[in-house]
Amino acid sequence: MGVMINGQYQVADPDPGTTSQGAYERARSPLRDWITADGPFTPDPGRYHLFVAWNCPWAHRALLTRAVLGLTEVISVSVALPRRTDEGWVFDAGGDRLLGVRALHEVYARQRPAYTGRITVPVLWDTWTEQIVSNESADITRMLSTAFDPDRRLVPLRLQDEIDTWNAMIHARINNGVYRAGFARTQAAYDDAVHDLFAALDEVDADLAAHTTLTGNTLTEADLRLFPTLARFDVAYHYAFKCNLAKLSDYTHLWDYARTLYALPGVADTVKFDIYKSGYFSASDLRNPLGIVPAGPRIDWSAPAERTIAWT
Repeated sequence: MGVMINGQYQVADPDPGTTSQGAYERARSPLRDWITADGPFTPDPGRYHLFVAWNCPWAHRALLTRAVLGLTEVISVSVALPRRTDEGWVFDAGGDRLLGVRALHEVYARQRPAYTGRITVPVLWDTWTEQIVSNESADITRMLSTAFDPDRRLVPLRLQDEIDTWNAMIHARINNGVYRAGFARTQAAYDDAVHDLFAALDEVDADLAAHTTLTGNTLTEADLRLFPTLARFDVAYHYAFKCNLAKLSDYTHLWDYARTLYALPGVADTVKFDIYKSGYFSASDLRNPLGIVPAGPRIDWSAPAERTIAWT
C-alpha cells in the first residue's frame, strides 16, 4: 500500500502496521470533516462523489448504506480496479468517471493543505469545493445514514447508543479482528486475535438466536457495518487469513441473518464474491506466495432465510 508524504506519492510505506510483538494495528484516517445542514459541507443532492473498491470491506459499508437508503442517484461513485498496483488503487485505462485520474493517489494529491497518510478507500469527495470531506469509512457511513435521510432510519435516536455499542465491538473484534489474525507476524499475536474473533462471533450468534437484527428487529447501521465481514468470511477470511475455527455457514443464527441481509433490495448488487476471493488470494510473500486462487468454496447465499427484516 502506497503513502502520501506532503502531497507526494511514495510507493513504499515506511510503517509496517505491526507492533514489536507482531500484532497488526490499523492506521487512523486523518481526513474527517463532516456533512451538516449548516455547512460548510451541506447535504445537497449531486454534490458528493464516492471513490471505492468492490473488494474493500470498509468501502463496502458506504456502498451498502448508499444502496439501502436509495442514494444511488444522489451520490455518484467511481470504482477502482480490484487489484492494487505500485500506484495503489487504480482505475481502468480511461480514468475514473469524475476527475479522469488514473490512480486514487491523484485525488489525494489535490487536497489542500498537502496530505500525508495512506491512500485508502472509501473517499468522500466534494465536487463543489474540490476537496476530500472524509476518508474514514465509519464517518462516511454515519453521514449517509443521517444527513441524507431525515427519518434517520438506519440510526434512529432511540437506538443510537445501542448502535454505537455494537459498532465499537464489531469494529474492534470482527471487522478488524479478521485482519489482526490474517496480518499477525507471531504465533502469539495470531492466537490472541483468532480466539477473540471467534468469541465475538459466538456472542453475536447467541444474540441473534433471540433477535432478528442486532438491535432487536430493526435494520440499522450496525447491521450494515457487520455485513461486509460476513460476506467475505467463507470465501476469503476462513482460508486466506487463517480464521478457520469455523465457517460463517457453521453458525445457525449468523448464517441465517447474513442471508436475510443479502436478500434486502440493493444489497446483493454490492457483493462481489469472485472479486473478494481473487483479491484476498492475490500474490503475497507472507500469505500466498504463488498467488493461486482456490476454486471453492461453494456457498448458496440465495438459500431462503427463516427471519424477515421489514425495510422500505
